[in-house]
Amino acid sequence: MSTTQKFTKIDLLTARNSLNGPSFSFKNRVGRLIWWLVCLLFFRYTPKNFHVWRRAILRLFGAQIGRKCHIYPKARIWAPWNLKMEDESSIADGSIIYSQDLIHIGFRTIISQGVHICAGTHDHRYRGFPLITKPIYIGDWVWIAAEAFIHPGVSIGDGCVIGARSVVTKNMPKWMVCSGFPCEPLKPRIFLD
Repeated sequence: MSTTQKFTKIDLLTARNSLNGPSFSFKNRVGRLIWWLVCLLFFRYTPKNFHVWRRAILRLFGAQIGRKCHIYPKARIWAPWNLKMEDESSIADGSIIYSQDLIHIGFRTIISQGVHICAGTHDHRYRGFPLITKPIYIGDWVWIAAEAFIHPGVSIGDGCVIGARSVVTKNMPKWMVCSGFPCEPLKPRIFLD
């Protein structure tokens, strides 16, 4: 059977063709353009300790940001209206919050430098390569270490530690230290104080 015969007529009609057109609405694209301009002018080059200012700007764009959150100026947030952060959490410089769907970050959770949290992908089974988005939930007291990658639809349990440069493709349990490619639970997380 040839490649073209493997796809049914229904597959071709229902699969949105993201190669020939945008995957998001005109309103979404205009919102992201305005966000990008505001981010460039009033967010990205602010002093590191201007957390109150950056929280206010994100809230203007629909982000749900808790008290005392630290969002650093070089963090890249794709769509603030799909970001929810609980109190006292932080997003470090160089992190990419690719919020094509909801990304929820719990209480006192740390997103370290260079972490990539990606809520969107494409369905490779269709020639149109349609966009798929899935929300990501990151619990309370989580630490995601430098340059880790979090896949769409993943949940990370409370107290979990994700090791540096790990690739998280599935849900991670509560209060475990997890690491690797693919990321796996290694041992319980225990506080010494």
